[in-house]
Amino acid sequence: MYSFCVFAGTTEGRELAEFLCWRENVSITVCLATEYGESLLAPAENLTVRTGRMTRAEMSELLESTPFELVIDATHPYAAEVTENIAAACAGAGREYMRLLREDSKVPKDTVFVPDAAGAADFLDSHPGNILLTTGSKDLEIYSGIAGFSERVWARVLPMEASLESCRSAGLPPSHIIAMQGPFHEEMNLATLRAVRARYLVTKESGAAGGFDAKAAAAQKAAAALVVIGRPEQREGYRFEEILALIGTRFGLNARPEVTVAGIGPGGQGGITVEAASAIDAADCLIGARRMLEACGNPRAGRYAAVAPEEIAGYISAHPEYRRFAVVMSGDTGFFSGAKKLLPLLRRSGCKVKVLPGLSSLSCLCARLGCSYEDVVCVSLHGRTGDIVPPVRSNRRVFALTGGENSPGELCRRLTEARLGWVQVHIGQRLGYGDEQVVSGTASELSSGSYDSLSAMLIEHDGLDLPVTPGWPDSAFQRGGGENGVVPMTKSEVRSVCLSKLRLTQRAVCWDVGAGTGSVAVEMALLAKDGSVWAVERDADAVELLRQNRERFFAENLHIIPGSSPAACEGLPPPTHVFIGGSGGGLRRILEVILQKNPDARIVATAVTLESVGELTTCLREFGFSETETVSLTVARDRKAGPYHLMTGQNPVYIFTMSGAKAGARKYVV
Repeated sequence: MYSFCVFAGTTEGRELAEFLCWRENVSITVCLATEYGESLLAPAENLTVRTGRMTRAEMSELLESTPFELVIDATHPYAAEVTENIAAACAGAGREYMRLLREDSKVPKDTVFVPDAAGAADFLDSHPGNILLTTGSKDLEIYSGIAGFSERVWARVLPMEASLESCRSAGLPPSHIIAMQGPFHEEMNLATLRAVRARYLVTKESGAAGGFDAKAAAAQKAAAALVVIGRPEQREGYRFEEILALIGTRFGLNARPEVTVAGIGPGGQGGITVEAASAIDAADCLIGARRMLEACGNPRAGRYAAVAPEEIAGYISAHPEYRRFAVVMSGDTGFFSGAKKLLPLLRRSGCKVKVLPGLSSLSCLCARLGCSYEDVVCVSLHGRTGDIVPPVRSNRRVFALTGGENSPGELCRRLTEARLGWVQVHIGQRLGYGDEQVVSGTASELSSGSYDSLSAMLIEHDGLDLPVTPGWPDSAFQRGGGENGVVPMTKSEVRSVCLSKLRLTQRAVCWDVGAGTGSVAVEMALLAKDGSVWAVERDADAVELLRQNRERFFAENLHIIPGSSPAACEGLPPPTHVFIGGSGGGLRRILEVILQKNPDARIVATAVTLESVGELTTCLREFGFSETETVSLTVARDRKAGPYHLMTGQNPVYIFTMSGAKAGARKYVV
């Protein structure tokens, strides 16, 4: 019987403790600072838990009284004093000490580093804006001296009475206390930052396992600056995987369960490769969707029906009686597969993982049709939101996984409504099963059909060759009357230059402020196919024209926001690109809102009057942009005069481009 002691103050420490609990001939003592940490550990017969903060003397007494083969220090990287006490106690008791190290994380380039909580408080005291503290309740008193503490600061702490009491003692009102248990994924962090309108997020550099990466990613999306309390220098030690390997080799423990993630084709037994079949036959336990398990042999193996990656990984961790698992997945493991999310979880929990590819529904359908698929663009609409029209308009051959609301019939109806009813569609139903069926026809012909829920589509055409450059003709857009007669529209030549200056990306998040008829917003949506466009317009007639033009161009990623700027912009997502065609007198405040959400947003604004030119010129200087450009554009168009053609000059338009607002530049509040 081997005896281990783990000081487990981190996620990795708990995972290591649980791993040791699964092993035979092992006795483990886990030391935790709080009862909360104990509640996260699954009970086990060979597990002894000691709760409460320990002095060096208490550590020495524990280690001297129990003949531990190994003491593993898995406390938090910031608990430097605790680490030194454990190492000293081990040396005094003659116990072998091993330090579990946490991986460093990559940090955004504009991160603010401070040595400690006092340094963070000093920085925040001199920088206005709301603050989200994610460093726990221990140092709240240090932050309480920040100017406007009770109005500016929100603290996310553990849902424990001691944490809540610390918040109350520091002077935080209840509405500024977020008592939640992690871990927190990126979406949760982003929602919290936006809910409190945080300008700063204070955190420790606690590694991916401590949630740092998810915080950093969310902060970037919310345009919040990271204030990172520097991690103390760690002692020499081993990473999580290294410790598992050392323990397994040295003590003869079966260190890791073997997990094969196997793609077994569309679902019929005939689509399973020999390699996958061998892995299934050798497994002690099979995991997968019920339909997948029905296609598998090996009746002696245990079976568990699950598709969620977290549930699968949790089941494997909780069942050490199985040594070899086979997780069976439909299709190919690298093609819109659950393997993408499952594999990091398995590797993180110390599993020995092998991945086997399978036949995808794409390869099966194209094989049935006798065609290749190297030029096919693939999309998945199975259980996802999305629109089939943009990829079909942009590509000659599109493969789509279908399901739920996005059935083959519904997708064909959508194509028909978008005036694409003439494209050729092939629908493969129950591929790989004995009753499989492939039907072909135009989208219009197949739109009224009923199809099996296990279906995939291949859509082809040769007759659609849309422009990829900006500058659609003005006549392509609907235009009508507004509050001043005719709804304003950015004309084709000016629009082309503005879109060029914006330098849109395929996944851009765009604002069009003062959108008018929506000519710029529509072209933004067509260029940023995988992004989103938010068109803000106050005139009711213009809003209706915006809707008509969105439908006319099938720009499903264009969102219309009725209302006046800048108020209507407050709830929009942080933009990467902004076009300002009309500000309604609120230009400075609009720029302030944009830069608060994303200081690196690229902004293009147009001006016709000299007053607007003057205001924009002033803003270029006072907002401290690192990149600016001003272009005066004059366009002349031909007109017929009897048998002759004359050129008629249009009003000159000034195009201002700006990006990269400097930290500390002057901001305006209107």
